[in-house]
Amino acid sequence: MVSRTDRSPLAEWLWTIDRYMLFGVIFLMASGIVLSMAASPPVAERLGVDPMHFVKRQAFFLGPALAVLLGVSALSPRLVRRVALLGLVGAVGMLVATLFIGYEIKGARRWVSLFGYSLQASEFVKPTLIVIIAFLLSEAPRRPEVPGNFISILLYLIVAALLIVQPDFGQTILVSVVVAALFFVNGLSWFAIGPLLMLGVGGFFAAFTYLPHVRSRIMRFIDPSSGDTYQIDKAIDSFVSGGWFGRGVGEGTVKRILPDSHTDFIFAVAAEEYGILLSVVIVSVFAMVVLRGLYMAMQEQDPFSRLSVVGLVSLFGLQSCINMAVNLNLIPPKGMTLPFISSGGSSLLAMALTMGFVLALTRRRPQPRKTPGVFGGRFAATRKSPKDEAA
Repeated sequence: MVSRTDRSPLAEWLWTIDRYMLFGVIFLMASGIVLSMAASPPVAERLGVDPMHFVKRQAFFLGPALAVLLGVSALSPRLVRRVALLGLVGAVGMLVATLFIGYEIKGARRWVSLFGYSLQASEFVKPTLIVIIAFLLSEAPRRPEVPGNFISILLYLIVAALLIVQPDFGQTILVSVVVAALFFVNGLSWFAIGPLLMLGVGGFFAAFTYLPHVRSRIMRFIDPSSGDTYQIDKAIDSFVSGGWFGRGVGEGTVKRILPDSHTDFIFAVAAEEYGILLSVVIVSVFAMVVLRGLYMAMQEQDPFSRLSVVGLVSLFGLQSCINMAVNLNLIPPKGMTLPFISSGGSSLLAMALTMGFVLALTRRRPQPRKTPGVFGGRFAATRKSPKDEAA
């Protein structure tokens, strides 16, 4: 047991980390391995590989993901910014590389091969872009000579353009919503919200008009008889088959004919084998992590930390909601992973980086006491030390 008087780096990390979020994330990681054992063997058999192929891959990436999560969570805000900047440069470089050396799957060129493993650059560009934009927005009032707002918009447009040409319309929407949330939390004028909404609606109609796969998915969602809805139908069958308590471990049957049961539709597999009650537990853990992150952001006096945490947990929460909503046929289908649970090394590592940033920026640090404000003392002390405020 580590004593509170211990001043070692490990002890400091242990007593300052938000344990609720940490335990929630580790629970989701463990659930990903368990559910991969249930969902991936039928897919592996259809592909003619070892039935435990995807389980082994998930377990292989779990170690590095834990290392990233814990290592990044020990960083100071200054180092978080530096890691995010390096990560953004590397991720944008990989996005450009996919246009030339990436390989195509289902009509989209989103993956590059590195050391024999497939990496999806868009997964890594999301958290790093959010942190850098949060930094630029937080610095704009303090350094008027630096056009933080303009640079933020420029970075977003570059990333959005690279995502659209892949094409990856779903990730573009996700990034756009989170960036818009950052501007809103930072004090975006209500007069600017209307034009932005109109721009978003215009982008949606342009995608519907000029991107056949987008139009097809939306039309199948509105009118199932207009096209193939096989995966969605089988996902709904999984929820019905599982009932409240599930069919039992390894007893699921719908998963054997569900093509993407180990990635996009792993939530449906969980419902069939473990029941709706366990599905509610998983949803509750996701909700706890998001709400805890937003609560911690509300405590922050440092604008950079506050904006970053809001953006990162919004990314985490929205992606989770999109995946589960698709499984329940609440929105048109979109190939988006369920964080920490869906099979995929890029998603696992990128989400570990995302939540590592959150844990690092919400750690408790000793502060000089300030005069209580209108919140009755809740913000009586800031959460970052003066040296951490330095750029």
